[in-house]
Amino acid sequence: MKNIAVCIMLFAAALGLSATSVNAQSSEELAKKLSNPIASLISVPFQFNYDHGYGPEDGDKATLNIQPVIPFSLNEDWNLISRTILPVTWQNDIAGPSGTQFGLGDTLQSFFLSPSKPTESGIVWGAGPVFLLPTATDELLGSGKWGAGPTAVVLKQDGPWTYGMLSNHIWSFAGQSDRRDVSSTFLQPFISYTTKDAWTFSLNTESTYDWETNNWSVPINFTVAKLITIDKQPISLTAGIRYWADAPENGPEGIGFRVALTFLFPK
Repeated sequence: MKNIAVCIMLFAAALGLSATSVNAQSSEELAKKLSNPIASLISVPFQFNYDHGYGPEDGDKATLNIQPVIPFSLNEDWNLISRTILPVTWQNDIAGPSGTQFGLGDTLQSFFLSPSKPTESGIVWGAGPVFLLPTATDELLGSGKWGAGPTAVVLKQDGPWTYGMLSNHIWSFAGQSDRRDVSSTFLQPFISYTTKDAWTFSLNTESTYDWETNNWSVPINFTVAKLITIDKQPISLTAGIRYWADAPENGPEGIGFRVALTFLFPK
């Protein structure tokens, strides 16, 4: 817990920094692009999440999500956006007195085919496949299953506001026969407000419904981000809290937190 407190203090201090080599207007534009999950912008977020209250032993879980987003221009009308989530997880007593595990979790790989320009009404959308890859290094860190399904995102950016929804559904089709099948729906409605000096205030949920157990997991996240530059490198720093509005019986409880460091590589 001491290391976690130090991490929070470092991010809080970093959020007080200001941009040096990117002017206010371009900083605002980059910050708004980060609010768009399928923007034509290479970004590499390192997102750290901490939650507590798992199982009868009130277990802890800390996850570093490595989430590169890479857009590819197919032609003047269409883009293909690759979004990867690779979790590195430390957890303790998640499933009762199960001890400590540390390692990789399952990888989530999404591809979105998206028009290169918004519609006349300003709508941005993308759709494609999502894949679940059983890369976990411990059976308590992953599903042991290969999975696939559809994913889609729709959003609109209106002045400083960005609002929309990202969703997917994954069914397992192969993997360890003694592990439970995967049939899971993910819903992420989001809204954010970006100021002219590149502060972004965001509210979202990252809700998951497990059709095998009929359980909801509903964390509500509020975050504050600031775009800065360090030696001409644009970086977004994020800090926030989450409240678990609903979770499975052995799921997390109460308040968790999130901090993130995102490297941006504008064209």
